[in-house]
Amino acid sequence: MEIRHFRYFLAVARQRNFTRAAEQLGIAPPTLSRQIQDMENTLGTRLFIRRQREVSLTEAGATLVVEAQAAVRQFESAQRNAQRAGRGEIGHIELGYVASAVYLGLLQRQVQSFCAACPDVSLNVRESPMAALPGLVAEGRYDIGYIRSPMPLPDSVDAVRLSSEGFVLALPQDSWLLGLKAISCEHLQNETFILPEQISGTLHVAAQGGYAPRLGPQPGGLVAVIALVSLGQGVAVVPASVVGHVGMPNVVYRTIEGSEASSWLSLIHRRFEKAPAVARYIEQVKQSAAVFGDKR
Repeated sequence: MEIRHFRYFLAVARQRNFTRAAEQLGIAPPTLSRQIQDMENTLGTRLFIRRQREVSLTEAGATLVVEAQAAVRQFESAQRNAQRAGRGEIGHIELGYVASAVYLGLLQRQVQSFCAACPDVSLNVRESPMAALPGLVAEGRYDIGYIRSPMPLPDSVDAVRLSSEGFVLALPQDSWLLGLKAISCEHLQNETFILPEQISGTLHVAAQGGYAPRLGPQPGGLVAVIALVSLGQGVAVVPASVVGHVGMPNVVYRTIEGSEASSWLSLIHRRFEKAPAVARYIEQVKQSAAVFGDKR
């Protein structure tokens, strides 16, 4: 028997009449009668007591109604879920991010927007070291990630360019630099630079100043970087979004006069993503962001 047999059987059970049930199903009454007979032959028992104008359920038929209803509901639920999964409305996404995505509020906006549109897709959202994120996405351990570009990506990973921002200088409160009216790239020549995960700002500032930077430790996340600045271990070139979000004793933020260094957040993903829920998230981000040509 097939699921259509259960539908035919339930229609007759509801209507108590083959002609009315056939009209509801959109098939000819003889066809419906033959399908019910096939069911009865397969089961080896009668399902209906047939009278001239009306039919009634046998005891076997009454028992089958409950099971047939459950079978049809389960089948229709499976159909709906398969269709929803194909549209990316259900599923699971592993999402990794760097802290500055949170400081800008961009991660929150995009995750909340997606969850509102697809409430049955579960997201596991975790902060992750930026250097490892592209490889983890390529390997499938994360589905998508938010990183700070520019940085190299594996060939199998692509990126959607998002919000751009400049850099500021984080320095200890007792730094001699605070006595200057304006701090330029040249003034930082003899400073030790604490390195954030994205070092492009540091390298750009040094290049503008015409010197090789004196590199200090690279402790990881931005909070750890600012902590070392607070301890007087050096200065740090950090994204401007840190100001107002990472406040720490003994740390002052200043602009760097004449510096044109900038970075941007990127959503990274596998180039040929097949999971519908992940592809839907990526498409939502693309629709809400400017997408540039070569994004790496």
